[in-house]
Amino acid sequence: MTERDAGKSPWMFARYDRQVRFGGIGEEGQRRLSQSRILVVGLGALGSTSAEMLARAGVGHLRLVDRDWLELSNLQRQSLYCEADVREQLPKAIAAARRLGEINSELQYEPLVVDVTPGNIRQLVENVDLIVDATDNFETRFLLNDVSLACSIPWVYGGCLGAEGQTMTIVPGESACLRCLMPEGPPAPSEMPTCDTAGIIAPIIHLISAVQVSEGLKLLSGNRTDASRFLQCFSLWDQRHRQIDVSRLRETSGCPACHNQKYEWLSGERGSQTAILCGRNAVQIRPATAQSISLEEVARRWNGVGEVTRNRYFAKLRLAEYLLTLFPDGRAIIEGTTDLVVAKRVYTQYVGT
Repeated sequence: MTERDAGKSPWMFARYDRQVRFGGIGEEGQRRLSQSRILVVGLGALGSTSAEMLARAGVGHLRLVDRDWLELSNLQRQSLYCEADVREQLPKAIAAARRLGEINSELQYEPLVVDVTPGNIRQLVENVDLIVDATDNFETRFLLNDVSLACSIPWVYGGCLGAEGQTMTIVPGESACLRCLMPEGPPAPSEMPTCDTAGIIAPIIHLISAVQVSEGLKLLSGNRTDASRFLQCFSLWDQRHRQIDVSRLRETSGCPACHNQKYEWLSGERGSQTAILCGRNAVQIRPATAQSISLEEVARRWNGVGEVTRNRYFAKLRLAEYLLTLFPDGRAIIEGTTDLVVAKRVYTQYVGT
C-alpha cells in the first residue's frame, strides 16, 4: 500500500463500503479507482451525469472539459445543476466542479472551459487513464477516437437523442474503434436528426451514463477483460435493447485508423472550424489558431453597439437578432442562427478576422 493509500484507507472503506463489498471491485479495485484519472469531454446531460457517478464512486481525479455555459433549458435533463447556476451564467465545467466538490471533497477536479481541438487534445489527455465521451457531435468523437488510438487510452462512446441511446467501449489494440464502424467518417449533418427536431428525455441520459460509467469502472478497477465488445443500442420508450457484436470489425473493416494509424482528425486533415450546436439555434466559430483576447478591452469596444455583459470566462454582446458570446481564446458562439455564413459575418463584424 502506498502512502497515499494509507492516508485514504480509513475514509475509503467507510464511504465506499457497499462498493467495496461488490465482488467485481473489492478493496484492490477501490484503490485503483482512487488512483485513476479520467477526462470527461462535455459536461452537458451525459457528461454531468457520468461525472457525478464517477465522483461518488471515488475516482481520484476528474478533468472536466466543456466549451459551453448553462441555460434554463438544460435543467430538464442535466441533473447536476440548479437554477442558481443558470442565474450566475456559469460555464458548465465550473458549475460541475463546484457541485462535485460538494458531493465528494476528497477528490481532485480540474475544470477547463475550452473547445476540444486537434491543437489541445494531446494536452487534455495527458496522464489520463480513461476518456468518457459526452459530446454532441461526431467530429469531436472521431478526434477522441484518433487520440485514443495514438496514445493507447481507452474511451467510452455515448450518444442520446429522443428516447434512444448508444454506447460502445473502445480499448486500443483490443477492440473495434469508432472508425471501424464508420470507415468513411461521420455522417453529414443533414443526415442526422438533432435535439431541435427530435427532442430528448432525461431517462435515456441516465441509462446511457450508467452503462458508460459501469464500463469505466471495469477498466479502472482491473477488470479490463469484462469490458463490453458490443455496440449497445437502447430504445427506452418501447423498451428495446440491442447488442451488436463488433468484435471482429477490427480485423475485417480495413479501418484506416486501426490498421494504418491514419489519424486524420488528430492531424487536422479533417474537421471544421465551425459547428452548428445541437438544440441551441446557434453556431460556434473557432479561429484556426488559438488567440489571447482581453475580454475587458472587447467589452469596452462593444459599448454603444448593444447590451454588453462580461465575467472572467466570456463577454456577451446582445444585438437585435443575435447574441454573441466571445471566449478569451477567440472562440465565439453566435445564437439566433444556424446559418454558417451569417454566423461568420457576425463574427467578422464584431470580433474581427
